[in-house]
Amino acid sequence: MPHSQDRIEIHSDGSCLGNPGPGGYGVVLATRSGRKEVSAGYRLTTNNRMELLGAITGLEALKRPSRVTLTTDSRYVVDGITKGWAKTWKANGWRRGRNKKEQVLNPDLWDRLLTAAGRHEVTFRWIKGHAGNPENERCDQLAKQAAEMPGLRVDEVYEGVTAQPNDAAPAEEPQPPDAPAPRLSHLDEGGEARMVDVGEKAPTDRFAEARAQVRMAPPTLRLIREGGFDKGDVLGTARLAGVMAAKQTSNLIPLCHPVPLSQVTVDFAPAQDDGGIEIIATARAHWKTGVEMEALTAALVAALTIYDMCKSAERGIVIDHARLTRKSGGRSGDYSAH
Repeated sequence: MPHSQDRIEIHSDGSCLGNPGPGGYGVVLATRSGRKEVSAGYRLTTNNRMELLGAITGLEALKRPSRVTLTTDSRYVVDGITKGWAKTWKANGWRRGRNKKEQVLNPDLWDRLLTAAGRHEVTFRWIKGHAGNPENERCDQLAKQAAEMPGLRVDEVYEGVTAQPNDAAPAEEPQPPDAPAPRLSHLDEGGEARMVDVGEKAPTDRFAEARAQVRMAPPTLRLIREGGFDKGDVLGTARLAGVMAAKQTSNLIPLCHPVPLSQVTVDFAPAQDDGGIEIIATARAHWKTGVEMEALTAALVAALTIYDMCKSAERGIVIDHARLTRKSGGRSGDYSAH
């Protein structure tokens, strides 16, 4: 039984620059004796391993059995414990699936987490990431700083067992032990395209961020910055076009649901090496389905608008690196490409 009636607060987060890539975790422990921050980085690892290791480090730092609330923005960690999947995986020799043939990822860390949590009375609590929670934001900052430090340590299990040339990144979220193999939700059993039925789903807060780059020659970029195009304000027009396009996504993409968007933003930043413009588009809604397509549509139409307004100066402008960079909400949980 826990020695103290006081509940200890642990906040943890993990981050990976590439997934796999350099990664780190950040932990904040709030105990009766004070507040403590812990972080560490690894030269090659995954986001999921860092999320797990952050939670493990926080629990292993406690010297005696305690009542603990462990807060994280990782569904991977929270669902794996609270839904009993990790215990089932361990009982099945760290295998899952209907025939128990699929190897579970990160069994070394799941085993450590089960052991560490078993020493305490732990409540696992999920919160939305990047939503203004100060301790969560601090953990995220610690994790990213740790991943960028020189002389990073080696994640020996990952590099020694998991990491092989051309490895694909591990799945971002765990699946239930008996889950069927992943499938394309927009295809029916006969392989025909269909619209997904979301009628039974409850509305939740949804967020997505997408980015795209527009690369051009320095003289063209200079004209944009100096307002040298007869058509007018290039970036102001592109911003408006992106917002308008996001609201029309379901009319452009055949199987997208109409979404009651609460906010769309389109911002601009210098592309890498200042060789053009990076577009950062976000979309928000309280709805039954996600807003990834709305954010991507906003980013790409903003990019096309920049091309349209600048093509008289340069026909060789390139639009590239369009991708989803962040999302939150829904059954699949959070995703971050950073």
